[in-house]
Amino acid sequence: MALLTYKNCSIDALYATVPKNVIDNITYTKYFDSQIVAEIIEKTGIIQRRFAPESMCASDLCYDAAKRLLDELNIPKSDIGLLIFISQTPDYRMPATSVILQNKLGLSTSTAAFDINLGCSGFVYGLSIAYGMMQGGNFKYALILDGETRSRVYSPKDKKTAFLFGDGGIAALVRYDKSSNASLFSLNSDGSREDYIKMDAGGYRNPSSIATLQEKVVDEYGNIRSDEHGYMNGTDVFNFLLNEIPKDIKNILLFAKMEIQDIDYFVFHQANAFMNGYLQKKLKLPTIKLPSCIHKYGNTSSVSIPLTLAHHFENSIINSENILLSGFGVGMSWASAVLNINDCKVGKIGEI
Repeated sequence: MALLTYKNCSIDALYATVPKNVIDNITYTKYFDSQIVAEIIEKTGIIQRRFAPESMCASDLCYDAAKRLLDELNIPKSDIGLLIFISQTPDYRMPATSVILQNKLGLSTSTAAFDINLGCSGFVYGLSIAYGMMQGGNFKYALILDGETRSRVYSPKDKKTAFLFGDGGIAALVRYDKSSNASLFSLNSDGSREDYIKMDAGGYRNPSSIATLQEKVVDEYGNIRSDEHGYMNGTDVFNFLLNEIPKDIKNILLFAKMEIQDIDYFVFHQANAFMNGYLQKKLKLPTIKLPSCIHKYGNTSSVSIPLTLAHHFENSIINSENILLSGFGVGMSWASAVLNINDCKVGKIGEI
């Protein structure tokens, strides 16, 4: 467990963009009986999702959010010294999508830009890296772009994952600010659990081939996917959450010298309503402190935490709020943060 404290940084603005295409889960696929689908929806709490068209990438969603943020807040592009792109669905294997976005946004060639390949914990990790790099005051602003098109990763014929994942993108502007309160992070990983959420083929360990693209029945329940579809071992993932996440949240609160009642909002990764409901009961959290957007956007992986903030505070200001973030999933990787967010402009959620 890496426990980190940063000063002099704050989130100044947060904008989000989602695809216009709304997927109604109850009518999404004809592969499963409607009663089974209704039971899945009731358990997961995911009623709708957003799917990007084939021509749209995660970077396009992030670009729209970032452009609106920069234009509406009149942020000089020359003041952006750092760009971090977080995604497991990048434009290409190479080059890095962050560098493409640096050029597309018209940022200076002196802008430091790189990608982070992390799933559900990615936003918290990315925020920690940005804060760490900004400690010396060499960057006035950093731009964190976090986007996913997870709709393309999972098979519509595998009921374990078919109704969970959606697409979205965000842009978060981080400012160097000596008046900001301390921000605290807990970063964790356990690669021995790599098989809990995984895509077996399509990388360099097991390259794409005709065989890896071939769909096949994968279990006794008749679920169908290829080796290049993601899969999830739900029981293992839930047990991971039981064992690690409440403990990590208690650890970060102890590190911050705070109690649960000191936190205004707990923003969890939007895995599904069942898992987050368990966390709420385990930690004895009031519903009013748990913003959620799982019903409207589904599980958007690393995007889900900032998208939840954008949904809850849409078109307003986050002002003097103590907010605990907790991201957990593929890797397995998990991360928590305690932030005091003050005077942060949250834009209207865009659609493209």
